[in-house]
Amino acid sequence: MFLLAALVAGVITGVSCSAKPAETGQRADPQFDTTIAHPAYPDTHPIVLFDEAHNNFHTTFGRYRVFADLMRYDGYRIVPNEQPFTADTLQNAAVLVIANAVNASDMRDSAFTEAECQAVQDFVDQGGSLLLITDHQPFGTAAATLAGRFGVDMSEGVASDTANETKDGLLFGRDKGLVADHPVTLGRDESEKVNRVLTFTGQSLIGPPDSIAFVKFADTAVDTLGPGQERSARGRAQGIAFQHGKGRVVVLGEAAELSAQIYGSEPVGRMGMNVPGCDNRQMALNIMHWLSGLLN
Repeated sequence: MFLLAALVAGVITGVSCSAKPAETGQRADPQFDTTIAHPAYPDTHPIVLFDEAHNNFHTTFGRYRVFADLMRYDGYRIVPNEQPFTADTLQNAAVLVIANAVNASDMRDSAFTEAECQAVQDFVDQGGSLLLITDHQPFGTAAATLAGRFGVDMSEGVASDTANETKDGLLFGRDKGLVADHPVTLGRDESEKVNRVLTFTGQSLIGPPDSIAFVKFADTAVDTLGPGQERSARGRAQGIAFQHGKGRVVVLGEAAELSAQIYGSEPVGRMGMNVPGCDNRQMALNIMHWLSGLLN
């Protein structure tokens, strides 16, 4: 496995990676450029409600700070939310972002109550958009119930593919048919086209019949569900998009791809949008543009 294996193992065994010393653990890359010359929303500012109420491993002030800053530069208004999901807490949002929520009391259980799942489903049915970002164990389990409300199946394991593994992460290339056409990979013009996506382990997904797997696994990919429990991830994905009711949904099976993090001491390792040669930064923008209605 590539460089992130030790970090993954720490989360699976219940040892939080955030417990590592600040100078060596996973943290936002302070050198990553989040400025945007021509913001998508220079005048209006769609509200992005960012979940921070469910023991999230990724937050706007932590490992997803770069993502939040990038979206602020693009014209979105980022609003961290520390309240349970209800019709009232969701009513003003254009997009709800949930990144690696977890049930701190029991990692085998959902991070969300049934009432919260219903509130999110109603929010999307009525025209809101959801970006649900999950990961390998235990994060897939924590989000599985909510994902099921939208017809999404999560493996709840750890995905790998030795045939497409690089020193930087798992590479999904358009040239191999692993990046499919969808507004989130095509953008508004050729300059926004996504051809190479890097992810860093994570889990596999399969969406409802009308969904598009825009980042999809090769036939050689597998899911490890536990010791000695391995199954093929053929036909499954790490990025799916679909309409639901009047709203839109994007589900990702890996979280670091929309971050820009460093880890270790000098020379630091990198994972996310800051790894050279990937189009993750543009994909992050395209995803939000589609969810907020800029792309059709």
